[in-house]
Amino acid sequence: MIQDLKRLIEQVSRDKGIEREVLIATLEEAMRSAARKKFGHDLDLEVAYNDEFGEIEAFQFKEVVAKVEDPVLEISLDEGRKLDPECEIGDSLGIKLDTDTFGRIAAQSAKQVIIQKMKDAEREMIYEDYKDRRGEIINGIVQRLDKGGITVNLGRAEAVIPYREQVPRETYRRGDRIRALVLEVSREARGPQIILSRTHPDFLIKLFNLEVPEIAEGIVTIMGATREPGSRAKIAVTSKDPDIDPVGACVGMKGSRVQSVVQELRGEKIDIIEYNPDPAKFVCNGLAPAVISKVVIDQANRLMEVIVPDDQLSLAIGKRGQNVRLASKLTEWRIDVKSESKYQKSLKEGYDSLLSLPGVGDATADNLYEAGFASAEELAGGLVEELVSIPGISQQKAAKFIDAAKEYVAEQEEAQAEQEEAQAEEEKAQAEEEKAQAEEEKAQAEQEKAQADEKEEDEPDEGDEAKE
Repeated sequence: MIQDLKRLIEQVSRDKGIEREVLIATLEEAMRSAARKKFGHDLDLEVAYNDEFGEIEAFQFKEVVAKVEDPVLEISLDEGRKLDPECEIGDSLGIKLDTDTFGRIAAQSAKQVIIQKMKDAEREMIYEDYKDRRGEIINGIVQRLDKGGITVNLGRAEAVIPYREQVPRETYRRGDRIRALVLEVSREARGPQIILSRTHPDFLIKLFNLEVPEIAEGIVTIMGATREPGSRAKIAVTSKDPDIDPVGACVGMKGSRVQSVVQELRGEKIDIIEYNPDPAKFVCNGLAPAVISKVVIDQANRLMEVIVPDDQLSLAIGKRGQNVRLASKLTEWRIDVKSESKYQKSLKEGYDSLLSLPGVGDATADNLYEAGFASAEELAGGLVEELVSIPGISQQKAAKFIDAAKEYVAEQEEAQAEQEEAQAEEEKAQAEEEKAQAEEEKAQAEQEKAQADEKEEDEPDEGDEAKE
């Protein structure tokens, strides 16, 4: 049925990258299906590929019996001895079928099975090739652009860069070369689904792996990276060799290495900072190039209050809070940036709140402040055992101070609530006033329109005047 089958199998295996055994199994199944369509589903059939002759052989097996009741599965002794003179009753004879007699419909069915199996095998091969390539950078050519994303031709397979994985303001045309990170590979009914990304932080990390030999060799390690794609990124690096500067290695001679990455990311600014195991120093590095005056750490809430000179505040925060936001993601600490003047003001307000408590003088306030209670709010959350260790404070005084602090905080919260309520009422009254004014203006406009219409009706028409 198929001429030069052996050569065809070799060629398809080579061109499609499908294993020879898979192709042979597919052909055998297709031939088995064609034979059953021709001769029925009840026959005892065996199909095998003969590698020596390069053909698919189909054998129908029948049992030798004295009296034939089922001609599909049985053969008489006389007929059997025509095929095999030595056969006896009870033997099973294999009768070779002529595959050319399967018919056009059966051959077409076999062809469809072969095509479908080849497609399935090719899809499985593609999945096997790409499933272990997650996290790799891959090159492709833009094939088409639509609302679903960018379809990329990878050679043997197609991949998609969804809209969410595209860098804002990046534009591509059909035929452009593109590099992206293999984000996800999954099995789908229509074939393996390969999702690519140009926004993932790992894309930035992999680009530095390609550009910086020290990273590829394991001397310099990337400890973390975060991005706001298309705008700015931060990457933290450290070195195992004290003689190698990790930041300098990533920047390269005259910035050649980092510039290669920036060009691939279409101008995205990259801050390369040195990792430090000390969280405070790491946060200070992360907020570079801003100068940090002081860092206050709240370990329990994983919060850092960073104090900067007044002229460095905008630099530390960055455009629309971008610098502090990226530093917070990179260091995994919540960061609150304050100017020195605002910080000093908050300290004074906290110290004054301590002095406002009954029984707390300057000396006691100083002792409380040095013990870490910088305001009445902090004192309200303190424990008697903590205050007793402060000089001049007994257990009775400690309980009294804490109760006074709690009362002070409650009063402040009540006053703030009243202020917010008054402000809300004022805004509501203002809104009602604006609404009434708008209704008045609308009524006035309607009145003026009515007057204009009335005036127009009273004026005589020029044609009527001429008639008179």
